[in-house]
Amino acid sequence: MTRKTALITGVTGMVGSHMADYLLKHTDWMLVGGCRWRSPLDNIRHLIPRINSGDRVRLTEFELRDSFSITRLIEESQPDYVFHLAAQSYPKTSFISPVDTMDVNILGTVRLLEVLRTRAPHAIVHVCASSEIFGRVGQDKLPINEECGLHPASPYAISKVGTDLVGRHYAEAYGMTVMTTRMFTHTGPRRGDVFAESTFAKQIAMIEAGLIDPVVKTGNLNSMRTWADVRDAVEAYYKLVTVNPVAGGYYNIGGTFSCTVGDMLRFLLSCSTRRDIAVETDIERLRPIDADLQVPDVTKFTTHTGWKPQIPFEKTMTDLLEYWRARIKAGDLFPTR
Repeated sequence: MTRKTALITGVTGMVGSHMADYLLKHTDWMLVGGCRWRSPLDNIRHLIPRINSGDRVRLTEFELRDSFSITRLIEESQPDYVFHLAAQSYPKTSFISPVDTMDVNILGTVRLLEVLRTRAPHAIVHVCASSEIFGRVGQDKLPINEECGLHPASPYAISKVGTDLVGRHYAEAYGMTVMTTRMFTHTGPRRGDVFAESTFAKQIAMIEAGLIDPVVKTGNLNSMRTWADVRDAVEAYYKLVTVNPVAGGYYNIGGTFSCTVGDMLRFLLSCSTRRDIAVETDIERLRPIDADLQVPDVTKFTTHTGWKPQIPFEKTMTDLLEYWRARIKAGDLFPTR
């Protein structure tokens, strides 16, 4: 029997790299990682020996802005499963580069699905949207279910509304097995340092190493978040495409532990070897508008797939801090952003 092939776009990102790890461990599928030629390979460094030897995983360069490269990627890989994770994923950056964000996230998804429609219509496709599509939600709407109204609070969030709708459109219009997810806050090792919990952990690790003064700079600490571990998230994505996939399905996915960003920071500080760390608001870290109540109702997804998050908040955060400690101990240098 021919092995199944899974394509992971954005394989070098936090989620993409953990997705590859999960599939290599729990399936016998062949993996194709789609990435840009200039993408840093830090997150998949541990996979490079397997990539070099052709052991179930290979990289293919492509660009979501370029239909020709997408066509080559799909024709060469002929995927049975597609995890479309590549995106301009930083909300704050989207205020600086809104057109690029829309192009990559909305039109890039259209380009990918259009090629899949004609070159690999059999593929089961996961399109990754975001809980940011719900934006500013009132207390009376919590927890947020799939039918909650949309009030995106950044160009990134607007782009993910488009991504979500594009995925559902291709399922309804062309009979493709495309499903979309609105994943709520998920983090862990390899999280980019432009996100709050990761920049806090990185700053704490730099302070412990004596690289910067004992001050953690922050943005809005009052936003409420429900936290999930990225390693639980990729298991959810696997179940999405393998447990009775429903064309056009759309699901909220998230953890079970909620607290403010400030509470999360206090936990990280409690894990530090230093007890003299101050906290200071940096206006450059504040968004013009913030989605400040992100608490999901995941009943629809858990009922359908049986998925439940397993990794507690405390382990997620301590693993994130240890990730940054290890990188700094190895001599890697980072900006204080």
